Amino acid sequence: MQVAVCVQQSFAPDTDPLAERELLAVLEEMWNSWFQQWLEILQPDISPINAYELSLRLTDDAEIQALNNQYRQKDTPTDVLAFAALEAEALQAETLREIEPLYLGDIVISLPTAQRQAIAEGHSLQVELAWLAAHGLLHLLGWDHPNEEQLVRMLAQQTNLLHTVGLKMKSR
Repeated sequence: MQVAVCVQQSFAPDTDPLAERELLAVLEEMWNSWFQQWLEILQPDISPINAYELSLRLTDDAEIQALNNQYRQKDTPTDVLAFAALEAEALQAETLREIEPLYLGDIVISLPTAQRQAIAEGHSLQVELAWLAAHGLLHLLGWDHPNEEQLVRMLAQQTNLLHTVGLKMKSR
């Protein structure tokens, strides 16, 4: 399986561009490894060449609030948003997927909200970011949680995904 993750992060204007590029390179390596492992477990079987791409944006509360308002009509910050690129019908009709990696969509995570939640839950920011990214990935693959039973199933899968990359939740 091949996975490519494009990581974007909002940096302060005075950040050294070289330091920014180096940090993004480290982040992309870590995220690529995690998403690779997660997709190997999930086996989505929607790309004939078993190759996937997705975008991960780490942002602030203001940007995620604007996105949440624009796309969900909720004028409040949230922890994670997932924007799936393709619907099931479109996947079946897509001919490019036989030669190109399948673009799954975008995951957007608010760093300040993730930090607050990590503190409240008693675990590291890394664990919280992985938890939110796993949640976003499941949404990109069509998982949802409209009822308690499906939410429990999705949370159990997120816990499983975190364990595969050596992370454990203290609570939830």
